[in-house]
Amino acid sequence: MDRLSFMRFLGLDLDSRVPDAKTIWLFRSKLETFHLTRKLFDKFSEFLASSGFEARKGQIVDATIVRVPIQRNTRKENEAIKEGKPPVENWSETKKCQKDTDARWTKKRGKNYFGYKNHVEVDDKHKLIRKYKVTDASVHDSRVFEEILDETNTSRDVYADSAYRSAEHEAELKALKFRAHLQRKGCRGRPLTSWEKQGNRTRSKTRSRIEHVFRAMVQRAGNVILRTIGIKAAEVKLGLRNLAYNMDRYCTLMLQAA
Repeated sequence: MDRLSFMRFLGLDLDSRVPDAKTIWLFRSKLETFHLTRKLFDKFSEFLASSGFEARKGQIVDATIVRVPIQRNTRKENEAIKEGKPPVENWSETKKCQKDTDARWTKKRGKNYFGYKNHVEVDDKHKLIRKYKVTDASVHDSRVFEEILDETNTSRDVYADSAYRSAEHEAELKALKFRAHLQRKGCRGRPLTSWEKQGNRTRSKTRSRIEHVFRAMVQRAGNVILRTIGIKAAEVKLGLRNLAYNMDRYCTLMLQAA
């Protein structure tokens, strides 16, 4: 650890003993065992609200794919894993520790990805992550839509891309007294009208703000492959990444206020 800023953040002096990689790994394992990542995230969220950064001006929902190393399984093993019955009895202890049976395949813009999804909801005013959920990559974005909506936001406006748009979702949002601002998508035989395209451009000015969040996270943490095993470990790693983003964003907001 050669960054003085990191040492100050952790409360370490120049002559302090720096924790090694195994110590950090054990600490992260305890976060997973005792389900503490979400509590840490919620605790910092309370601090944000008490500091004057409550959720305001509506919310934006989206998800990003987080890749993990591709598993080299046989066809039979893959079929068993998809059915939720991985053939662990045929695997050695070493192989069990190296196999991620929770990650799944998904396709985006014609390209295949293997891993998980980080579903997040941010507020329009401060671009802070207020809610999140980690799933395998095969889970469609819309399946966790209502689950990560924030009731505490001062506005009832909800922005999302066309993956979240359906008559069912719009009805559910209306029943929950939210105002839906969901992107439209044309289809074969029914292209978008000029009015619908203009509506998409107007909504995109707000909706695109969540892309800034994902871009900032990649710039800070790097667009690296997640090398943990299993969804529980992925929840810890991505939960901490979301928390780190909020901490960094808080510092930016404080500088802007100053």
